[in-house]
Amino acid sequence: MLEMVNQVFQTFGASVVVPIMIFIVALFLKVRVRTAMMSAFYAGVGLTGFGWIISAFTPVVTKVIKQMVNNTGIKLPIVDIGWQAGSLATFGSTVGLSFFVFGLILELVLFAVGVTKVFMPSNLWNNFGFMVWGTMAYYVTRNFWLSLGLSFFMLLYTLALAEIQADRWSDYYGVKNATVSSLHNMEQAVPAILLDPLWNLIGLNKVKMTPEYFKDKLGVFGEPTTLGAILGLIIGILGNLKILTTMAAWGQILTFAIELSAVMTIFPLVTGVFSKAFSPLAEEIDRNSHRNDDPDEEENKGYDKKRWFLGVDDGVGYGEPATIISGVILIPIMVVIAFILPGNKTLPVVDLISIPFMIESIVAVTRGNILKVICNGIVWFSLGLYASSWLGTIYTGAISHYGVAIPAGVVLITSFNLMARPMNAVVFAAWISGNWVFIGLTIIAYLIVEVLLRTRREQIWAYLKRMSEKNAGFTGSKEKITYDND
Repeated sequence: MLEMVNQVFQTFGASVVVPIMIFIVALFLKVRVRTAMMSAFYAGVGLTGFGWIISAFTPVVTKVIKQMVNNTGIKLPIVDIGWQAGSLATFGSTVGLSFFVFGLILELVLFAVGVTKVFMPSNLWNNFGFMVWGTMAYYVTRNFWLSLGLSFFMLLYTLALAEIQADRWSDYYGVKNATVSSLHNMEQAVPAILLDPLWNLIGLNKVKMTPEYFKDKLGVFGEPTTLGAILGLIIGILGNLKILTTMAAWGQILTFAIELSAVMTIFPLVTGVFSKAFSPLAEEIDRNSHRNDDPDEEENKGYDKKRWFLGVDDGVGYGEPATIISGVILIPIMVVIAFILPGNKTLPVVDLISIPFMIESIVAVTRGNILKVICNGIVWFSLGLYASSWLGTIYTGAISHYGVAIPAGVVLITSFNLMARPMNAVVFAAWISGNWVFIGLTIIAYLIVEVLLRTRREQIWAYLKRMSEKNAGFTGSKEKITYDND
């Protein structure tokens, strides 16, 4: 059975399997067949569009980043070759495939009995995020049940985090009753929430560093298209510092500027198509939730206790202006930090283009405050570099063991997107230790969060809403962006 699942994914890929899942989920929600079919097509078209853009842009940005590295003369032994290698390897692992099958069943059960309000199966493809950690644990411990248990445990706390930030994500990105729920892009909700009082204390919440503020103050130079070109020029120049007097250097610099500008322009368009896959389903959730409501009680009921959320792919938010601008700004910043961070062994390269995926929870919680997003990213991803450095040998061994070839000339590999995860790394360390005290502490921490979420959900959402509203002048994403007159 597991081999058949592996063969299906290897043969058809996410751009076919995910639309089929979307179609099934839509019919389950009693969406009209025509609407369900269009949702499925939009999902396939969106995923294909993302794949085309990323596959075309990744070699370009990788080449420029490598040139930046060569200009500094700094060599780091663990090279980021992208998340794709990790995702492929998990489908060659018995632990990974076991989670893919039984994890899906658990996701359905958890939702059905009310442990979570996030419907995870609609985000089926991103289960590889749980699978890769279980695969690595098995490579280290050779304990099948411990490794599978780790993947299940990571699913539990990821669903809790997804539910905590769900109201903010749904409100900010404008997709009603939807949230992201992938393990590798979920833990950033933790620093976004915990560090926010510190950023407010030093006044970052009063800084109107938002896409619309750029447009208002900078005019055409504040447009994402123009910002992409400017950032492309800066990154291109840094990659050609030693040969700036040559025509070839400026050919690459200007070409990269246009290519980055194109990404900043086209990605939001593809994101708009991808969002159409989930919007009808999210609206159906809302209609079903309120079908039997008493209109007279609507005004006083506060947060809807029957509300639940559709787990959507992170690609839905990738092209949102504050998200992609913050992500692109963080690319050169994280490269520089990788060079100067004492004890770091990781060189982020290919997954740098994934940073907009990695910061969506931060963007949603901070209401698109780009300065806060950058500060949170610097803190958390710097810790992530240490996590990735520690995991380099384990990740390389596991990925190569399950059939992914390591590029020539590279000794150790990583995925900045998958492995630069401080909290996931701590949980992983506790579980592979085999020490039940450490494992028990992770479980107790989760249970405390889960109890608070079950008993104080409305208060948590209300707190996060008040917290986001402290950011001056910004009221949401896309067409909802407006400014206070102050």
